[in-house]
Amino acid sequence: MQEQSKKLKKDIGLENFVCLFLFFALFISIGRVMGGINMIKTMMSTGFDLLMNVCLYLMAIAVLAGAVSGVFSEFGVITLVNKVLSKVMKPIYDLPGASSLGMLNCYLSDNPAILTFAHDDNFRRYFKKYQMPALTNLGTAFGMGLITTTTMMGMNVKGAITSALIGNLGAVIGSVVSVRLMIFYCKKMYGTEDFVEVKSKINLPDNKRIVRDGSIGSRFIQSVLDGGKVGVDMGVSIIPGVVIICTLVIMLTNGPSASGLYTGGPNEGVLFLPWLGEKLSFIINPLFGFSFPEAIAVPITALGSTGAAIGTVSKMSIAGHVSANDIAVFTAICMCWSGYISTHIAMMDALGTKEATGKALISHTIGGIVAGISAHIIYMIISLF
Repeated sequence: MQEQSKKLKKDIGLENFVCLFLFFALFISIGRVMGGINMIKTMMSTGFDLLMNVCLYLMAIAVLAGAVSGVFSEFGVITLVNKVLSKVMKPIYDLPGASSLGMLNCYLSDNPAILTFAHDDNFRRYFKKYQMPALTNLGTAFGMGLITTTTMMGMNVKGAITSALIGNLGAVIGSVVSVRLMIFYCKKMYGTEDFVEVKSKINLPDNKRIVRDGSIGSRFIQSVLDGGKVGVDMGVSIIPGVVIICTLVIMLTNGPSASGLYTGGPNEGVLFLPWLGEKLSFIINPLFGFSFPEAIAVPITALGSTGAAIGTVSKMSIAGHVSANDIAVFTAICMCWSGYISTHIAMMDALGTKEATGKALISHTIGGIVAGISAHIIYMIISLF
């Protein structure tokens, strides 16, 4: 009865009016800038663009990553990596060594790639309940790492290669902070004793793992296909979060069309987040050492989309408004945040731990800031020599 009472609310209360006020305040404010019809058309077209060009892309990544994770699970690679790297991952992240495979998967692709591992019994059995939600933070901290790093290295900025590598180190530091904070919260929520539930009811002896019946070839094909199916499920599960959250972020971040007018086309917005970042630049610029005020748009954009943030850096570099220090900080933040606002909620839901979403967002916000500050400090130290 006590559990039921916690889920009941009065049918009419303060919450009803607060919700209505915030809803109308948000969309009336946007509509006054863009125009009501343009706002609705942009919202729909941006959502469609995200569905077709982002969600399906992420689903394809998830399918490929699922196939790899299926093979790694079937042939014991996960078990091997867990034994080899548990001595490293445990003291640094308080995670099993197997989690490093998810980290690598995300570095080579994108944030949701870690989810395909998280639904495999041979992977899950190494995790306690308090550790599983932290996979979202770990994977996101390395999402699109290879793409971000190589793109930053190619910028027309002296010392860009060294700066991008420094940015990677900053992202690692940020990932440790993010995961450790998440672990701290989750220990309070889930305790420290219970292991994650697995689908198989077989009691595994020590040093044993579950494999499929059949020949090696048959097991390979089945593991690839089954892993790919998990990737499809993961790709579908992240669609609502990406479309809804990223549409809002884009509309608050971007400006009008190239003509300077609002047309109702996709990816138009009201430039609210860059405006907010500019107002906070007196705090942000000293922390990150930015060379130009407009650099604040990069981390703000990285909240919703790393790809868009990289595009912003490219435009700034052409204009000569990017320094080597900026490249280091941009790499660290773009890697660590990886557009986490648009994927974090969906990933936590896909893991079945959506009750810890707020903690994941707070932890990762702090982790990304620490990543940028760390990259700036490391760059300043190295530049002394």
